[in-house]
Amino acid sequence: MTLRFTTAGESHGPGLTAVVEGLPAGLTLTPDDIDRDLARRQLGHGRGGRMKIEKDRAEVTAGLRHGRTLGSPVALRVDNRDFANWEERMNPWPVDEPVEEVHLPRPGHADLAGVQKYGFSDVRNVLERASARETAARVACGALAKVYLRALGVEVFSHVIQIGSVHVDESPVRCLDLDASAALVAEIDQARKANESLGGVFEVRAFGLVPGIGSHVSWDGRLDGRLAQAIMSIQAMKGVSIGDGFEVAGRVGSQAHDEIFWSEEQGFFRETNRAGGLEGGMTSGEPLLVRGAMKPLPTLTKPLRSVDIATKDPAQALRERTDSCTVPAAGVVGEAMVAITLAGAYGEKFGGDHIDDALAALDAYRERIGWRR
Repeated sequence: MTLRFTTAGESHGPGLTAVVEGLPAGLTLTPDDIDRDLARRQLGHGRGGRMKIEKDRAEVTAGLRHGRTLGSPVALRVDNRDFANWEERMNPWPVDEPVEEVHLPRPGHADLAGVQKYGFSDVRNVLERASARETAARVACGALAKVYLRALGVEVFSHVIQIGSVHVDESPVRCLDLDASAALVAEIDQARKANESLGGVFEVRAFGLVPGIGSHVSWDGRLDGRLAQAIMSIQAMKGVSIGDGFEVAGRVGSQAHDEIFWSEEQGFFRETNRAGGLEGGMTSGEPLLVRGAMKPLPTLTKPLRSVDIATKDPAQALRERTDSCTVPAAGVVGEAMVAITLAGAYGEKFGGDHIDDALAALDAYRERIGWRR
């Protein structure tokens, strides 16, 4: 079984559509399984006015009957409530009145490269799809993947470890360190008052993984490479690391790797997890730790310098409604992408047209390798 997904839709268009293919039959779902994560994505200190308009909920239009997956593609739709305010500008069909074009690309956004690549004169033809609004559809897909993983004993979570210059060793910024949470909130407030935006770092953790998910035998089978691509595909990501990541580059070998032990009770185990649960492109059985580094958002309330693409005159970049910080929301998107990647790798390893087939294959594998956790 190969799990794959695709999304369609624009930021201010009628809505977002997603199709997930490869889920086994027999998974039990409730609307809250999806809508809970959609709501989490909309929260977090630093969010802007758009989140007061949108109350995201997913409508399942295919692949589900009476709360159970059918083994066929699952189709989802998330309406954009804000489309009511953009109906002329974003109507799929021609409108009677002329619509003003956008000619002011933002530094750090897809705007300029997109109009050059596709031959547009209107930046909106690019920015609407490049917008992080698309991640609502990803989160809906990731919620389905998390239900599948949960049935196999795997749970996926995220938390924030840095916003701006503030590092941390349930809060408004989704940080596990409640003392550091206040400092992160203050950092966001300070940036917002200065008309600035902030980036940061989130960490996704997955628990309950068996060893051997992924492969060392081909470049595209390595799970670490697949996870890195999944995280870097999220809008505004500029870096990814697994385990101690770049920190191990400055250590000696004895302080970089996780020694192996064995006991009758646990079987093989590690006392450290510097590798972040991955060795040789495969899971080791330890918790998976993946970090994503997010740049500050490119839409600023005090715009940066740019050029009018029609006149070529100097101008300020486009200013639209924006957030000052979305690192907590990005962590939820990171959860979704990690879950989708892990679900795909589990499906390739254990197969199964029905979830019971996958569970039987997983049990047989655990028995074969003597996995006792």
